[in-house]
Amino acid sequence: MQLFHKAFGIFLISCASLSTLAQVAPKPYGVLPTERQLAWQEREMYVIMHFTPTTFQNKEWGFGDADPAIFNPTNFVAKDIVAAVKAGGFKGITVVAKHHDGFALWPTQSTAYNISKSPFRNGKGDLVKEMKEATIQAGLGFGIYCSPWDRNNANYSKPAYINEVYYKQLEELYSNYGQLHTVFYDGANGGDGFYGGAKEKRSIDASTYYNYDKIWTIVRKMQPNAVIFSDIGPDIRWVGNESGFAAETSWSTFTPISPVKDKKPSPGFVEEKDLPRGTRNGEFWTPAECDVPLRPGWFYHPEQDGKTKTPAQLLEIYYQSVGRSAALDLGIAPMPSGQLHPDDIKNLREFGTILKNTFASNLAAGATISASNTRAKSSKFSANKLIDQDRYSYWATDDSVTHAELIFQLKNTASFNVVRLRENIKLGQRIEAVAVDAWIDNNWKEIGTATSIAGNRLIRLKNKITTNKVRLRIIQSPVCIALSDFGLFAEPNLQ
Repeated sequence: MQLFHKAFGIFLISCASLSTLAQVAPKPYGVLPTERQLAWQEREMYVIMHFTPTTFQNKEWGFGDADPAIFNPTNFVAKDIVAAVKAGGFKGITVVAKHHDGFALWPTQSTAYNISKSPFRNGKGDLVKEMKEATIQAGLGFGIYCSPWDRNNANYSKPAYINEVYYKQLEELYSNYGQLHTVFYDGANGGDGFYGGAKEKRSIDASTYYNYDKIWTIVRKMQPNAVIFSDIGPDIRWVGNESGFAAETSWSTFTPISPVKDKKPSPGFVEEKDLPRGTRNGEFWTPAECDVPLRPGWFYHPEQDGKTKTPAQLLEIYYQSVGRSAALDLGIAPMPSGQLHPDDIKNLREFGTILKNTFASNLAAGATISASNTRAKSSKFSANKLIDQDRYSYWATDDSVTHAELIFQLKNTASFNVVRLRENIKLGQRIEAVAVDAWIDNNWKEIGTATSIAGNRLIRLKNKITTNKVRLRIIQSPVCIALSDFGLFAEPNLQ
């Protein structure tokens, strides 16, 4: 009997050991991204295109009174616009299907104020469809923005507009233009407008009039893979400015707060000061989207020719948006002809070439890596996972180890000025502070630091560093580390 009890005890211990091994992966920390949010994170950059009768009026916001006959882009070729976007390295295009002026760029059944009343394609045109087809053919993601505010519609501010016009517009757009990668909502709402000839100012309570809960339900039902953008998400949040910059410390989690006590946050009705930084340990996974126009305005204005952002300016925005685990949403604006300005095309192409050349080769590839700690001393969590080009394989530490260091003995002496770090965000946003050192003159010299990491962190150094050995120090994390990527890159010399 004693022998049986002893054997049974060994059996239980073995089972427990196997169970421990099976549970060796770190526990997730905080709220986690959905599959659609992971796909958005990997996309990194896309554009939003503004092109309506407002372009032909040389205005930034249309009043809603433009004659549809003025919308006549005689040289519009969707594939040419898409080609310029793709050359810039962007992975998607969001078309403003209807801006605040209320003019629909598709032949909708919901309002007479639409593209079928214009000379475009002899009244048979569908600009949304043309852009969708060219975008998908180029292998890019397609998205749509349909403004809730409508300065043309006579029933705006009344239930008839929302129920009989706006919801129907969403249903048409979300059912007739294929799978969308994103749908866009901003906080612009209510004010002066044409409103069917009334030419007056109308005010609405955006938190109740649009019924965003119903809108989100429409999106989830009809476009389950699309991420929803607005001030408050629910999938991605506005960064709180139109300069394209996320905060130095940028959390992917967020708890939206209303500026008025006991009022529910909604698009256009949220405490904006919290948007650039997010909320550490926030209630929702809602990373930031950084929207910024390529030109000074969102619409084309001839007086702004020569003021297109340069490749160097776009690069600075890239590092402070994509490089801070946000996404870059760049505004493009065709001329009345329907074409992008030659400066816009040139600067997009040159920017894309810089990015392509910078990230073509990871100088840390092939490095010999030593880690101060590896979870369970398991190859499953080896530091070599950091350079295997798999975004979700990762090096991890034991549960009790919340700060650690790695030394990369490079395969060859290298010169670089960009350091890339990524966490396996399937396990949450964990790390709060890191430092990078280079072996210079037989000593470690700190060359860069960062706070939040999340899905992508780029540390851009002022000058190129030449060394054969680099050290990464994880200084602060509330839980064990789950780092998925380490890269060293060199920008080409910029003119």
